Amino acid sequence: MARTKSSKAWLHEHVNDPYVHKAKAEGWRSRAAFKLMEIDDRDKLIRPGEVVVDLGAAPGGWSQVAAERLRGRSRVIALDLLEMAAIPGVDFIQGDFREAPILEQLEEKLAGSRVGLVLSDMAPNISGIAVSDQARMMHLAELGLEFSRQWLKPEGAFLVKVFQGHGYEDFVAQMRQVFRQLATRKPDASRDRSPELYLLGRGLR
Repeated sequence: MARTKSSKAWLHEHVNDPYVHKAKAEGWRSRAAFKLMEIDDRDKLIRPGEVVVDLGAAPGGWSQVAAERLRGRSRVIALDLLEMAAIPGVDFIQGDFREAPILEQLEEKLAGSRVGLVLSDMAPNISGIAVSDQARMMHLAELGLEFSRQWLKPEGAFLVKVFQGHGYEDFVAQMRQVFRQLATRKPDASRDRSPELYLLGRGLR
């Protein structure tokens, strides 16, 4: 199948991306690792002793960062629809977060323990139909928010990727209802042309 102009442009950008080269050189699973590192350096989210849940974890860049910064003091529970190669200190579940049996597996692994940090870098498979892609993206963000509301410690945090577009303002309003503090983050490793933003909620109301 011939590549489209947009896919060729993405491939060219990816091949020449300094964060892609840096990730390979330093042994990170993906360039996304640098997004989390930058946010955590600023906001001090990953705290040894606190359980971290990583939703939409594959290929494992965020889980790698979290496990390294926990320094063996606590654990990461990661979940994704796709396979993910094992990472020391990370307990992985393969499955669809939207399905009740998978959510139950995640809750069983928590065994009643409250979570210090929920990370959600989940995104749908992009169809190219903007309205549909945006709706599915916001649905995943809402599922992550509901999980956080139920499982975070009172002073816990939720970091979630969202796309700016229809439903974004409504989701921001939902975040404000759940958290005492809300901040927006656009790390340097997030491409300028990308509509993605990260919302950070802290402290349950």
